[in-house]
Amino acid sequence: MTTKFHSIRIIACVLGTLIAAPVLAGPAAESVSANDPYVRMAPPGMTVTGSFMVLKNADNKDHKLVKAESPVAKVVELHTHTNEGGVMKMRPVKDIEIKAQGEAVLKPGGLHVMLIGLKQELKEGNNVPITLTFEDGSSKKIEAPVRQIQTEMKMNMEMKHDHEGMKH
Repeated sequence: MTTKFHSIRIIACVLGTLIAAPVLAGPAAESVSANDPYVRMAPPGMTVTGSFMVLKNADNKDHKLVKAESPVAKVVELHTHTNEGGVMKMRPVKDIEIKAQGEAVLKPGGLHVMLIGLKQELKEGNNVPITLTFEDGSSKKIEAPVRQIQTEMKMNMEMKHDHEGMKH
């Protein structure tokens, strides 16, 4: 009977060590900071938008953002833009890597958090709660203010249009 009890204690100690090990290393959510987060204000009637930020990793090991959630959208996905035959397309990605002592820049035209099926109109100055979840299961809640951002494509089109009418 004591041998059986002793075996159970050893298994319990081993399991306790395995479960505690990631905590001792420090959760990714404590090592990764989200700097200058914001959500692009969607035009009236649009039900999708993006969130952008710089994820900085202060840890000596790589981390990955694997999921994002927000109560303002029905679906939240990690996305990137790809150039396919000269056409820019958005594609979901399974994770966003943040190198040790490095950063991942989430910006328009690149990696971003996609908010799909907005449940409410987002107004400039509103704060959007977003929960970021990392590969180790740890998570971080951030508040991303809504900003009205003029797109680069729109600015380029306006500049081109303005210059077409000018005589040199």
